[in-house]
Amino acid sequence: MPIKTFRGLMTHGTQDTIVLHTNDGSTGYRINKFQLIDYQPGDPAGANDPELLAKIYKTSQTTVDGTVDFSDQRLLGVAYYRGGNLSTESSASVIIFDSEIFNQDIYVTMNDGSGGSIQGNYYIELEQIKLDLNENTVATLKDIRNVA
Repeated sequence: MPIKTFRGLMTHGTQDTIVLHTNDGSTGYRINKFQLIDYQPGDPAGANDPELLAKIYKTSQTTVDGTVDFSDQRLLGVAYYRGGNLSTESSASVIIFDSEIFNQDIYVTMNDGSGGSIQGNYYIELEQIKLDLNENTVATLKDIRNVA
């Protein structure tokens, strides 16, 4: 299946919308890859230690926080990135609920857990899936249930 890619630069405490909806809902998506890296111009040695947490949701979020709750059925994926200076190791962790197929817009949130306001870059790969009528109905009903 075709792969669609999305990338962006976000500031701490913000949300991006990735527009995916179609008129008939017959195109579904599944997350293949979700990556983060900090953006610190003027700090090439990494003197700041960002702790970026990005989350992908099925619905728009009213608040952007650094809490991860896997019981939240609107959550599609989480990526964590901790940067550091040259003497420390950087680390990254990504969790994607890969069995989840959706056919509506998704929302990416970004939080800097280090208490700063460091910006972060994200990169997302979505696998595009042609949905039959039954799959379309299931995906749409799941989205309606998440909004209600």
